[in-house]
Amino acid sequence: MKTFTDAAGRTWSIALTLGTALHVKTKLEIDLLQPEAGEPPLLTRLGTDEMLLGEVLCALLETQFEAHKVSEADVRNAFDGKTLLAAQKAFYDELTDFFQSRGRMDRAKAVAAQARLIEKATAAIEDKIDTMDLDKLVDGALSGTWPESSGSPPCR
Repeated sequence: MKTFTDAAGRTWSIALTLGTALHVKTKLEIDLLQPEAGEPPLLTRLGTDEMLLGEVLCALLETQFEAHKVSEADVRNAFDGKTLLAAQKAFYDELTDFFQSRGRMDRAKAVAAQARLIEKATAAIEDKIDTMDLDKLVDGALSGTWPESSGSPPCR
């Protein structure tokens, strides 16, 4: 069981069991026990679609709503960026632990690799943004000529 704290200071526990996986599947038609399924795979969709990740997290946390005296809307409103990142990390760690303890090292490694991929992709994008010559891009946009190094105009 992994924990994280939301923006309102509430501590939440994510526990992946057959029961919680079945609840998510029944409620959202998402099978957490087959993370490689789908096109793109569920792991990729969870790593790139914050809304989908949030829905899965809410479904996993639903049994704790009464103890915290909150509604699903309250939970969503307390999930700022920092909270969603902490919840995502807890979720991936819990998913990895579940598959390791189940003896499915292939799936555990896939989940861990997805988490690393998100970190590396985010860092690479940040580095690319940091090296952009914004003045040159603006000047190019205003003059109708794009800098050679960009290859093509952004957002076109």
